[in-house]
Amino acid sequence: MFFIFKGDLMSGSHGGLFKRIIKNYELYIFLIPTLVYFTIFAYGPMYGLQIAFKDFNGSLGFAGSPWVGFKHFKNFFDSYFFWVLIRNTVLLSLYSLVAGFPLPIILAIMLNEVRNLKIKKFVQTVTYMPHFISTVVLVGMLLILLSPSTGIINYLLASLGLEPVYFMSRAGLFRHIYVWSGIWQHLGWSSIIYLAALSSVDMEQHEAAMIDGASRLQRIWHINIPAIVPTMVILFILNAGSIMNVGFEKVFLMQNDLNRETSEVISTYVYQRGLIHANFSFSSAVGMFNNVINFTILLAVNYISKKVGETSLF
Repeated sequence: MFFIFKGDLMSGSHGGLFKRIIKNYELYIFLIPTLVYFTIFAYGPMYGLQIAFKDFNGSLGFAGSPWVGFKHFKNFFDSYFFWVLIRNTVLLSLYSLVAGFPLPIILAIMLNEVRNLKIKKFVQTVTYMPHFISTVVLVGMLLILLSPSTGIINYLLASLGLEPVYFMSRAGLFRHIYVWSGIWQHLGWSSIIYLAALSSVDMEQHEAAMIDGASRLQRIWHINIPAIVPTMVILFILNAGSIMNVGFEKVFLMQNDLNRETSEVISTYVYQRGLIHANFSFSSAVGMFNNVINFTILLAVNYISKKVGETSLF
């Protein structure tokens, strides 16, 4: 539907566009719920972004609150927390991207090579299941497993004669726990799209390569991987475009006063300043800055990808 709509807009003929909409009205009807959803929940709330440039007062409302320009942005840039938040957010996102992006690809390639359907389905089921665990339950599992008194990890350390470790209180371990628990949870689910891409590979290419004497690794490298490169590029662009958006829920649930040095990110800071301290204008300015950076990175990565590999979102 997207491509039909895009093609209609590029046709340059308003009359032709209207005729195509009438002719394919059933397809365009399917767009209505999506358009309504994004209008109400994505574009509608953008009206409130003006409070980032105002000293918002609930009694005066959006329109009545006084304009202060870039005051809140300047206060954020000059604050001690600015570079701390940028560092923590970027490092956590880059760590997640570098460690978590290639693993679903590797898993998908390995599963694609499994010929025993029972083993393949078993592995898929086991790797998919953690995705359906809620964030609250996942963090609860981490707290239990890593508990210094009752956790199985510390029980194993004690059996080896080592001192128990309070993992969740160590700032240096926060990123490792956050990233690798996320990889465990989403690894199997993230591999589905690559498995779908691999299923479209023409088997005649493999047969021809086998006749030419190519090994399995050679066929994977020269046939399977090139087939999923466009999918990899698109997903990488999307991940790069959200590099400043670290999930709030998981970080907030794992955060405590002892690990705040590395766990305080932009999303938790906005929550603290905006909802806890009711500084709505300042938190809106921080959130807007965060989204502008994300959008800029998305455009830059998409542009580079289009120039280098001719694969892009737009």
